[in-house]
Amino acid sequence: MKKIIHPVILFFCSCLLFIACGKVPPEKYFNVAVLNSNMLSGFANEGMYRQLESPSLKLGEDHGTVQMKRSEVVRDKINAIEESFDKVKDLKETEDTKEILRASIALYEYVLPVFKKDYMQLAESMDKGVPEDQIKSESKAIHDKYLAGYDELYKKLITAGKSYAEKNNIKVHWNDN
Repeated sequence: MKKIIHPVILFFCSCLLFIACGKVPPEKYFNVAVLNSNMLSGFANEGMYRQLESPSLKLGEDHGTVQMKRSEVVRDKINAIEESFDKVKDLKETEDTKEILRASIALYEYVLPVFKKDYMQLAESMDKGVPEDQIKSESKAIHDKYLAGYDELYKKLITAGKSYAEKNNIKVHWNDN
């Protein structure tokens, strides 16, 4: 019996190793590096300000709902961005994927520090009830300082994504307004 079990276990382990070491499909690269960047929409623009202006509700202590603090909204956004960024960094760079991975990494490296510092400061100001004119001034400063750089990096990623999708026959409907 032992003589039969050992080769069977070896066979299954070999199969698992073969499957685990398989090539990552182009769609996964595209989804992780390009499509996941959609979570960054609204960066340095009205979208993120609106999210902070009207934060989500969460379950309170007495099973009722309470409004999230703006700093919680930003912290949740940072966690989601970091998780998505880690997935991009975990992908193996190849000659075919180099352009989309590098463009995606550059975009995440640009926005993450802004969320951790500037957006967190804005959220804390909102949580403290700082006057509206100061809040709008902080939001405008983020817009003025970061929007152009973000747009440039985002367009570079989308251009690389379109090229990658076309080369790999990935069907994508681009919203080119």
